[in-house]
Amino acid sequence: MKKDNFLRGAFIATFCLILTKILGVLYVIPFYAIIGSEGSVIYGAAYNIYAIFLNLSTIGLPLAISKMVSEYHTLGYEYTKKRSYQLAGKVMIISSLITTAILLIFAPILAKYIINYNDFSEIAHSLGAELIAYGNVMHGQYLIREITLVIRISSSAIFFVTLISMIRGYLQGMKYIQASSISQVLEQFIRVIVILLGSYLCIKVFRTSLGIAVGVAVFGATLGAIAAFFYLRKKKKELHEGKIIKLEEEKKITDKFLFQKIIRYTIPLIIMELIGTSFQLVDMFTVVSTLTGVANYSLTDASVIMNIVTTLGTKLNVIVMAIANGIVVSLLPSLTSDYVDKNMPEVRLKINKALRIILYITIPMAVGLSLLSEPVWTIFYGESYYGPKVFMVSVFVAVFGSLFTNVIVTMQSLSRYKSMYIGLFSGFLFNVIMNIPFMILFHKIGLPIYYGNLVATMIGYSISIFICLKDLKKFINISYRRTLRHFRYIIASCIIMCLVILGLNYIIPIGGHSRMMSILITIFYAIVGASVYFFCTYVTNTFDVIIGKDTIDAIIHRKK
Repeated sequence: MKKDNFLRGAFIATFCLILTKILGVLYVIPFYAIIGSEGSVIYGAAYNIYAIFLNLSTIGLPLAISKMVSEYHTLGYEYTKKRSYQLAGKVMIISSLITTAILLIFAPILAKYIINYNDFSEIAHSLGAELIAYGNVMHGQYLIREITLVIRISSSAIFFVTLISMIRGYLQGMKYIQASSISQVLEQFIRVIVILLGSYLCIKVFRTSLGIAVGVAVFGATLGAIAAFFYLRKKKKELHEGKIIKLEEEKKITDKFLFQKIIRYTIPLIIMELIGTSFQLVDMFTVVSTLTGVANYSLTDASVIMNIVTTLGTKLNVIVMAIANGIVVSLLPSLTSDYVDKNMPEVRLKINKALRIILYITIPMAVGLSLLSEPVWTIFYGESYYGPKVFMVSVFVAVFGSLFTNVIVTMQSLSRYKSMYIGLFSGFLFNVIMNIPFMILFHKIGLPIYYGNLVATMIGYSISIFICLKDLKKFINISYRRTLRHFRYIIASCIIMCLVILGLNYIIPIGGHSRMMSILITIFYAIVGASVYFFCTYVTNTFDVIIGKDTIDAIIHRKK
């Protein structure tokens, strides 16, 4: 294997992440058609629990490994690099085993909590005749048994996902981004194949229970992780790092020191993840009560809107967010390496380059998805009154979330923890305090009340971003003038793109189509919009500066 430079690594990681996220969204349509509404309840309940516990067992550690590996490799401390990787790996493996044991033992309690916490009567009502056959209580017990089975099956994936997260962190730290990114696509592809093929065979051919069918589908995560593990292990063996010599300076570095460093690097990433999740939690605790109490929405409509804001819309936003996540994978080890080498011009260049790429790609994506919110929503979720209306604004949260993630990881790379914490908590505090007032304000001025919390979230992200960027300006004397100039060109290009799409809408209506027709409409307008945007940015020289010949050469050619 050969190392990937920053730009090549960023684009490979971004492309693979987008492909992975698209696969993760698309499979839901045929899968839910196979297992039905009851199966979707079982799958959603069990998989959400699995996802929470998986995050608890790995949160922050892969990126911490990436930073430590990059740091010690740059210093030439190969022995310490290996020790830090092994020590962090032990922490991850122990946490994964503990998490797996908790899921296996407490699965029945978790399943019962899920059924009791949710409005089961509404779920049961949608199941119709089958509920009458079982009776309300007996059907509830049946769902608990099925969810318990699926949770226990899903727990088998945690250990293997942890192993591949470790290896990915190591390879990313060494700037081997391609192997790490391809493994994600491989993992997701096998997972999706097992989910669709396994559930179809169970339901349509072998006529098994829903619990077994969904359990087989969930086991796809385990098989995907196992395949990715063998692929990554093979790639790691190709590194040929040679004999590791312990330098004199490394003798003073104890395991205790390395463990403390792992914790110090991991905590900011955990806080970033928690703050990002907490923005959604604020909505979960405030949206329904404000909609019903202030604007007299029914509880059903308020719950639907809250689900769109916190769950359904977020699943579509991850496609936009994949841009930032892909850049972060390459940015963290690259910035860490340059910072350790005290190569500040390169640090400043990469920070601005990352910001420009995110702005250049995510803004037109968000604008396009907003304009096409009705057909896009129809493709993934079917017809909905509130879905497109909420999504057309909530998609812009992904742009601010992308910049937020990129800036926070930049601060982490340069060890600017104090300012990073101030930025994180300032933005979050604003969101907590102003979420309800903004909703009330929007209602009073005649705008949809549910846009108020979305705007409050975007301002909260903006506060965090501004504080961190201001600190970077002072700390490394970075200038954002060229980035701001090209930001203006990006906005102008997006406005022209909007005018073209809205004009075409009079000839070929965007909304009011079937799912199949919505796919064709979305593809057509995506091609038109992308072409107009590219032409405008090319004419203004924005494309050449951000995604020009030098950038393309950097993407194509690897670091020797």
